[in-house]
Amino acid sequence: MNSPNANSKPWYREPWPWILMAGPAIVVVAGFVTAWLAVRSSDGLVEDDYYKQGLAVNQRQARDIEAAGLGLSAELVAGASGLDLRLFLAAHERFVAPESVLLKVVHPTRAGADQNVVMKRDAAGFYVGRLAVPLKGRWHVLLEDEEHKWRIAGEWNSGEQAAARLTAAVTVSN
Repeated sequence: MNSPNANSKPWYREPWPWILMAGPAIVVVAGFVTAWLAVRSSDGLVEDDYYKQGLAVNQRQARDIEAAGLGLSAELVAGASGLDLRLFLAAHERFVAPESVLLKVVHPTRAGADQNVVMKRDAAGFYVGRLAVPLKGRWHVLLEDEEHKWRIAGEWNSGEQAAARLTAAVTVSN
């Protein structure tokens, strides 16, 4: 008959059971951390009012077509501080430039970083405005009149581009 070895230790004093249990234990802890992060943070890519936005597609297209008909385009430049903005708006001769326009700077994934700036026309014919926070990275830029009759849009990678070019984004649907 075999007798227990006098030098053997209980299982919990051996390293191998603990090493083998460490992997599943780490996975369980990582699962709880992932669940906590999912519950605590919001998904900035999903819009709360997606149905309303879907209904507004035709309105946005009409505004883009209006801007294209007016020949609108703009160039947006940030000052040295990154806060001061200067905008040059070009159009056909029949276009009457408004005294102020609304500039929307939209981050592709973080809705909390979006900014709205009212740009006022100065004596030289440029529009000037000021951001609350300097831009870093890639942004969608929208420019529209205060009556919401037209809008032009563009992309701006503030780290790589000195200026953003805005044009009418006309899409034709069948």
